[in-house]
Amino acid sequence: MLAYILGRFVQFLLSLLVASVIVFALMSVLPGNAAQVALGTNATPEAVAALEAQYGLDEPPIVRYLDWVGGMVQGDFGTSYVTGTQITPVIVDSVQVTAIIVVTAIVLAVAIAVPLGTFAALEQRNWVGATISGLSQIGIAIPNFLAAILLVMVFSLTLGWFPSQGWTAPIEGFGDFLAGLVLPVVALALVQAAILTRYVRSAVLDVMREDFIRTARAKGLTRTRALFAHGLRNAAIPVITVAGVQLATLLVGAVVIEQIFVLPGIGSELVRAVANRDLLTVQGIVMVLIVLVLIINFIVDLLYPVVDPRLRNAA
Repeated sequence: MLAYILGRFVQFLLSLLVASVIVFALMSVLPGNAAQVALGTNATPEAVAALEAQYGLDEPPIVRYLDWVGGMVQGDFGTSYVTGTQITPVIVDSVQVTAIIVVTAIVLAVAIAVPLGTFAALEQRNWVGATISGLSQIGIAIPNFLAAILLVMVFSLTLGWFPSQGWTAPIEGFGDFLAGLVLPVVALALVQAAILTRYVRSAVLDVMREDFIRTARAKGLTRTRALFAHGLRNAAIPVITVAGVQLATLLVGAVVIEQIFVLPGIGSELVRAVANRDLLTVQGIVMVLIVLVLIINFIVDLLYPVVDPRLRNAA
C-alpha cells in the first residue's frame, strides 16, 4: 500500500513538473511584449526596457522559469505587470469562492445521484425507475448555463426568493452568503447529478448481475440487502472515477456560472486577466487550476484501494 501511495505521489509530481513547463512555454511564445502592453502603445523604448529589467523580463527563459517555479513553491506568484499588485492574494481569494461553490455542488450532486441511481437500478422494470432514467437523460442534455438562467428567471426574477447575482463573504453576513450560494450551486449540481445518476444506475445494474450477488440471493437475502451488503463497494469504483472527473471539470468550467451570477471566483479572474492581457496572472491561475485537478486525481487514486480491498492487496 505504501509503495502504491509513493508511486502515485511521484506520478503527481512529474505531472506537475511537465504541466509547469508547458504552461510557461505557452505563455512565453505568445506574440507581443508584456512590458509594452502594460505601459501602453505610447510608451518609450526606454520605459519598456526599464519595466522589463524591473520584472526580470529581459532574463533568459530558463532563469525566468526557475524564478517563477521557485516563487510558486514559496506561495509567491509574482507581481502583475499590468496592475502592479501581488497576484497571490487575488488567486487565494478567488480560489476560495470557486472552491466553496464547486465542492458544495459536487456534494449535493452525489447526495442526489446515489440514492436516485440506486433506486432506478433496483426498480428498472417499473415506471418509477423509467421516470428517473428519463429525467436524468433530460438533465444531461441541459447545459449548466441554461439551468442557471432558468433558475434566475424563476427563483430570482419571478419569485424573488434568492439574489440573481453577487457574492457575500460568510464573515460579512452568513444569511446573505447562503442565499447567494443557492442558485449557482443548484445550477451546477442539477446537471452533475443527472450525469452521476446514469453512472450510478449503470454501475448498480452491472453489480446486480455478478455471481456473488446471485449467491447472496440464493442464501435468502433480498435483492436490496444483497446489494447493500455485498455490492456497493464494487459499484462505487466507477462512480468515484466519474465524480472525480466531474469535480475537475467543474473547477475549470465554473467560469460560465461565475459570469452569470457575477461571482469573484477563479474563472472570473481568469477572464479579467485574459482581457487585460495580464499574462503572469493568467499563467498563475492556469497553474493553480492544473494543481487542483492533479490533486483531485491523486485523491481519487488513493480512494480506490480504500473502497475495494482487492485493489489494496494488489497495491
